[in-house]
Formats: sequence, C-alpha cells, structure tokens
Amino acid sequence: MPGRVVSGNMPGAARYDDVADFYAAGWTDAVDDPASVRLLALLEPIADRRVLEIACGHGRISRALARRGADVVGVDLSSALIEKARAAELDSPLGIHYIHADVTSADVPGVSGPFDAVVCSFGLSDIDDLEGAVAGAARALRPGGLFVCSILHPCFPGGRGVSGSWPGDAGYHTEGWWRADGELSSLRRQVGANHRTLSTYVNTFRGHGLWLDEMAEPEPAQEWAAKRTDAARFPVFLVMRCVKHVTRTPDQREATGRKAAG
Repeated sequence: MPGRVVSGNMPGAARYDDVADFYAAGWTDAVDDPASVRLLALLEPIADRRVLEIACGHGRISRALARRGADVVGVDLSSALIEKARAAELDSPLGIHYIHADVTSADVPGVSGPFDAVVCSFGLSDIDDLEGAVAGAARALRPGGLFVCSILHPCFPGGRGVSGSWPGDAGYHTEGWWRADGELSSLRRQVGANHRTLSTYVNTFRGHGLWLDEMAEPEPAQEWAAKRTDAARFPVFLVMRCVKHVTRTPDQREATGRKAAG
C-alpha cells in the first residue's frame, strides 16, 4: 500500500526489470551530481584499483570508475539493467565485466576477490537483505580495502511533493519496505525502498568488520533545491566510507607490542 511500511521481502529483481527504460533514461552517465561526486572522491585513488560495484544497475558508476582507470566488475539483480550495462560495454568497451546475480548470496559465480574497493551507489535501500549485502561486500574486500556507499539520508523527512525516508504515517524508527507517494519521488513511487535507521546501517557495517572512516552529507544540486525549498532545508544524501578491519595474528600483535615498548 502506498505510503505504508510493508513487512516481508519484496521481489527485488522484478522492481527494476519493470522500470529499466525509465531508470536508464533518468540517470545518465553524467556524474556531476553532488552525491556521485562525493562518492567517487571517497574512493580515490581509483586508477589501477580493482573495484566491485554492487547493485550496479545499468552501469553508470561502473563506467565512471573504469574511465578513471579502475578494473571494474559490476553485479546487479535486475537482468534488464544488466543487459543495458552490457550493451553499453559492447558499444564503448571499457573492460567492465557485468554479472547478473544476487549479491546477498554467499557465493556469486564470477566474483572473485580480493577487491581494493566495493562501491554501492544508492543501492542499499533497494536490497531487502542488508546483512547479506554487507557480508558479501566484506567478503569481497581485501583487508584494509574500502567500502563506499551513497544512500538517501535515513534522517530525511521529505517536503511538499517529496517523500522522505520513511512513510508520513509512520516514524523514523519504523523500518521496512514501503512505496513512496510523493508526486516528485518518481522512482520510489514505482519501486519503493527499504527504510533503515542510521544506526542500523553503521552497526551492520561494523558487524561485518567494516569500520566507518568518513561520512559526508552533500547538499543537493541548486536546481533541485530551488524547486523543493522546504525539503532542501534537511540532509538529503549520505555518503559513507568504511575500511575493512585488518585482523592481526597473535604473533603480529606481539610484534607490535614489542615495537611500541621500544
């Protein structure tokens, strides 16, 4: 039901398969929007790094990474979007390998780590199984590798015609999948989203050995804000960078202790 939290998982593949044309037309290869600019900045240096993009969609961010010199693998649950990504790769080859798979699976064929970085651009709220997705990202990363993601800010309350992160008849602490009803929230009216609190995201990252290193709350583009002045007063986007924890052996911890003792 629009505007209400719904319990249980929803069919993730079908959501974006049904809107693939609309999505690809609305989100082009231009990556000058504030959230994408900050996402890419937190991944630097990118050149010569091996990068996995989860929930890569039609490959917009994957292509931006490859153009910056990264060796990129993109994974998405939507077969329709992956086909668009593969078509773009055939048209203008960048060496990107696209895989149609569920990133929450414990074993994704064709995805062999370790990667230097894992990136997810506005995809975590589309994935029903957050634990599975974060676990997959952590498995794919080398120790010390980066996990960088962007999401609609969990604390964004919305505005006139713009749905917030949670339904208007619920509250911030009510987590779950729901379908937006704001007239200006065109994508989320069609595919919905999972709302989770900020603490849920951070604690899930930490639970899988991904330690929060830096956060950014980029302001929306001026043209967006000018048409949504009430919504633009609040934090709209959140970009986070985590570092995979390096587990040291007892011998390494002892050697570090000896070094510190002089």
